[in-house]
Amino acid sequence: MGLSGMYNALVPEGVGISIIKEAFNQEITFFDTSDAFGPHTNEILMGKALKQLPREKIQLATRFGIARIDSDPKTATFCGSPEYVRACCEASLKRLDVEYTDLYCQHRIDTSVPFGDTRFLPRFTGENLEQNKVFYTRVENLAKKYGGTPAQLALTWVLNQGDDVVPIPGTTKIKNLDENYGALRTKQTKDELEEVSNAVPPKDVAGFRIQNVQCTWKFANTLPRDSSVSN
Repeated sequence: MGLSGMYNALVPEGVGISIIKEAFNQEITFFDTSDAFGPHTNEILMGKALKQLPREKIQLATRFGIARIDSDPKTATFCGSPEYVRACCEASLKRLDVEYTDLYCQHRIDTSVPFGDTRFLPRFTGENLEQNKVFYTRVENLAKKYGGTPAQLALTWVLNQGDDVVPIPGTTKIKNLDENYGALRTKQTKDELEEVSNAVPPKDVAGFRIQNVQCTWKFANTLPRDSSVSN
């Protein structure tokens, strides 16, 4: 996502492709994109990078579900209808210039709740930022204690949350890619991982991830499959 200017300045195409290729050279073979990144431009970038890599050795994932409103690109709604999903899949395959993806999944659950402005990150602005700085300091101190960087410690924690959990770190610099990859060599005991968990209690984190809207659900209820909705 970061390669397409979602968190930071847009990375030049050549630089983005070189970072993806370097990741592959370091034996990273799972690449995650979405039609919402850019929007659309990240899939195009990934498609160009894939032309320079062995497709059969790569696990490619992309996503659907965030439907943008053309009149206002800063807002979006969620959609999960079969017709929308098929149209999105066909469009993604065209932008990626591939015949298939290895994983195709829903980016956001469609509960008819407005998504909000995605260039706005409340946890990293204003009073929330000041309140949340304490968590970075705690993680930074733990990283020094165990040997490594805060990013590596965070990735190591995610990697130890179960076989069904996969971190998808992003970066715009080769040096940060190297740092992220180094997390695979970082080992933590059960007690150390618990100490990391206790350093960042979720209930104490200030601000939503995106706008003033909850856009991540551990569990989400959708309509029964056989139900009908009348206008």
